[in-house]
Amino acid sequence: MFCRKCGAKNDDNVTACISCNEQLKQTVIVATAAEAAPQPQIQSYLVFAIIVTVLCCLPFGIPAIVYAAQVPERVAAGNIEGALESSRKAKMWCWIAFGVGLAYITFCVACMIFSSLIAPQHSNFTR
Repeated sequence: MFCRKCGAKNDDNVTACISCNEQLKQTVIVATAAEAAPQPQIQSYLVFAIIVTVLCCLPFGIPAIVYAAQVPERVAAGNIEGALESSRKAKMWCWIAFGVGLAYITFCVACMIFSSLIAPQHSNFTR
């Protein structure tokens, strides 16, 4: 390690410069228990929430996005229980939005098929 004041080369384990007696600051990195422990991987379902919101059902997709966005924030804050709860709710709202959207699309297709079978076939040209 080199002294900042005089530039003399010093051993790495000394606390003062051998030439000018300048205090050499050594940085000690101490990790807290929260930083040392690995963060658990909790699925947020954010991509699934956005897809079902856009393609299936907007009203039920919005809560899915809100809950999915809370997961990484809560994990970063150390609130693992809250993150698990938000993940569970995001998954639930994703499936609700998917189910309602699928039911609505099925209903619309069934109505179109039914109306084409019931409606009389008329021609625009009469002779």
